[in-house]
Amino acid sequence: MELNKIYNEDCLETMKRIPNNSIDLVIADPPYLQDSHGGGGAFGVRMRDYHKGVDSLGYGFEDVVLSEIVRVCKKINAYIFCSKNQLLQILTFFKNYKYDVLTYHKVNPTPTCNNKYLSDTEYIVYVRESGVKLYGTYHTKKKYFIQENGKSEFEHPTVKPLNIIRTLVVNSSKENDLVFDPFMGSGTTALACIKENRNYLGSEINPNYFEICQERIRVEQSQFSLKF
Repeated sequence: MELNKIYNEDCLETMKRIPNNSIDLVIADPPYLQDSHGGGGAFGVRMRDYHKGVDSLGYGFEDVVLSEIVRVCKKINAYIFCSKNQLLQILTFFKNYKYDVLTYHKVNPTPTCNNKYLSDTEYIVYVRESGVKLYGTYHTKKKYFIQENGKSEFEHPTVKPLNIIRTLVVNSSKENDLVFDPFMGSGTTALACIKENRNYLGSEINPNYFEICQERIRVEQSQFSLKF
C-alpha cells in the first residue's frame, strides 16, 4: 500500500489491503463504549455496527478490529485509547501479551457528576509482544498524562493532544517505521509521525473529519518543507 496516506473509508476495508506483518506500531482511538442512562455499565449498552458508516459515538467497537490489528502488526505493538467500560474487552482479548494501562487526565472535565465520579480520565491500553522494545527516556515513560481539556479547533469531539501521541510514537517506534491509525479522526497521529520522521497510514470513515485531517497534513507538510 502507498505510505503516508489516509483513506476515507471503514477501517476494516483499509486493513483488508494491508499485508500480514507489515505495521510497526498501531495507535487507535476507536469509538468509546459509554454507560447507558447513567448506569448499567458495558453490558447495558447495545453495540452499534460502526462499520456501516453511522455515528458510533458511545457504542464501542467489535473484536474483529483487534483481530486485524494483530494480523497486520509485525509483532503486536499497539496503543488503544478506551473508556473504563472497554478495559475488560481489550485486556481479555490480549490476555496472552504484555500490557500496561496508561491514563490521560483532564484538568477541567465536563461537570456531569450526578451520582458518579467525574469523567476526567481516559485510558490507553498498551499491548506488546515479547521482544518488542520500549524506547524513550525516563521523562517520556511516565504512565499518566495531565492535559487541559479545551475546545478543539478541529471540530472533532475526541481530539487527542499532539504531545501525547508524539510521546507514544517516540516510545514505541524508530525513525522511518510505519505507524497505522485505523481511526485517524482529525489527523493527530499523522502529524506526530511527520514531526518524528515516521511513515503513517490510516483510515477515517467520516468525510468531514477526513477533510480536516487532510488539511492539517497539508499545512504541517508545508511548514516542514520550509525548515529545509
